[in-house]
Amino acid sequence: MSKPTYNAYVVTEYESGKEKKSAWRQIGVAFAHKDGQGLDVILDAVPVSGRLALRTPKPDEEKTA
Repeated sequence: MSKPTYNAYVVTEYESGKEKKSAWRQIGVAFAHKDGQGLDVILDAVPVSGRLALRTPKPDEEKTA
């Protein structure tokens, strides 16, 4: 199988003391179609918030994807 074009994350905002933070949890991957006209998204979980963040994998994440 080819390497994913994107990693899919659910992002949860929270406060730690007075500081606002974000927790990023990887829940899947996305692969670009060969013709460049869309993506196939494969999820292991569905974000309850409805928000899904797609990010290109970092070099160290490509080895584990």
